[in-house]
Amino acid sequence: MKITKEQTDFMSEIISVRSVGSNPEEGAPYGRKNREVLDVFLKKAKSLGFETNVFNDKVGYIDLGSGDKTVAIVCHLDVVPEGDGWETDPFTLTVKDGNFYARGIVDDKGPALASFFALCRIKDEAHKLNSRIRLILGTDEERTCDCMHEYVTNPDTVIPDCGFTPDAEFPAIFAEKGILQATFTAQGIKGLTVIGGSAANMVPAVCEGTVGGFEVTSLGKPAHASKPELGINAITEFVTDHFFKCETFDFIKYYFVNGRVNELTGCDISDLSGELTANIGLIDINEDSQSLTVDFRYPATFPSDRLIANLTKAAFKFGLKGEYEKHHMKPVVFEKDSKLISTVMESWNNNRSRFTGYTKSFDMYNEAIAIGGGTYARHVPNIVAFGPQTPWSEDQCHQANEHMSINDFEVLTDVIYESVLKLADS
Repeated sequence: MKITKEQTDFMSEIISVRSVGSNPEEGAPYGRKNREVLDVFLKKAKSLGFETNVFNDKVGYIDLGSGDKTVAIVCHLDVVPEGDGWETDPFTLTVKDGNFYARGIVDDKGPALASFFALCRIKDEAHKLNSRIRLILGTDEERTCDCMHEYVTNPDTVIPDCGFTPDAEFPAIFAEKGILQATFTAQGIKGLTVIGGSAANMVPAVCEGTVGGFEVTSLGKPAHASKPELGINAITEFVTDHFFKCETFDFIKYYFVNGRVNELTGCDISDLSGELTANIGLIDINEDSQSLTVDFRYPATFPSDRLIANLTKAAFKFGLKGEYEKHHMKPVVFEKDSKLISTVMESWNNNRSRFTGYTKSFDMYNEAIAIGGGTYARHVPNIVAFGPQTPWSEDQCHQANEHMSINDFEVLTDVIYESVLKLADS
């Protein structure tokens, strides 16, 4: 479907809200802007005749149709910080060379908007629905996913019978690695101040410090923590360039700079979901404390208790204490030939050739895959990750100059439209 000016204007309104998680306020548990973007989205839906609701100021939904069966699309409206390196204003929807540029256009405001436009099309075409179609909108996916815990445990909720979250890549995702964000701490160090990174699940672009009155900075390249090889980690660059003595730096040098991550974690396997990856996302050293947060993505079949035991032992060796369970998401695995995955895969295969950059050789992407990213599929029953990025395109999640072609946004809307109708009728 071709996007209209009214729809583009609404996209601009949603993008303009800097919905980066922040301190809780009354009526806004994840920060005022995260609640604001949800209110703006639901107000628009309500004005067009959709039924809407909010659970405990954390998660909202938009309903179309009714029935005993519920098909859900699960998206989030919060975004990671903009980071450095942008050539346009990250919170202004910018059209350039046939692309939409904005923070969140891929992850995940864009897919949420495409899902809403798909529902609008179904409503306008007056399809006779035997199922309820529900667009669920979370507001803290990038930090805790607590919003989806609220959804699935709320006494007034409806657990979907099937559905998908367009917050990963195509084709459909049958497995997601485990995600463990470990924070290592120690006492502070006089005369040393270091700070780097903006989120644990981002490859840090900047790390800077003050030593003996001299300011030093190292630069990197941002990327999603599930694919750290696509970025350059400013924290490890800083440690490599500036060999100051402290427990945290020794820990980083030994395990990360010297490539001993397998020794650190004890994980040397690779399964259908892939091999272990590690990203140092945050560092904060001052006179009071040292803190280092590492984002680990571990194979779906590797025991998490063994991973934690190995990390605890390694941290102790360098005089660090570790916190492991605060941000830990266990792996998720679906049957590749399930009815849900088969149905959405049919929509992907029907539309694959319409996406930007397609060539006949890309017909190889005709089966469900596994990823290192973490999605709402871990938190909402009967939901698989599906889209929005094509497997042949450059990953845009959490990167500077995040963009999606206008063509791909329109095709994505069609894929969602087709998928939910198939699921509602199946």
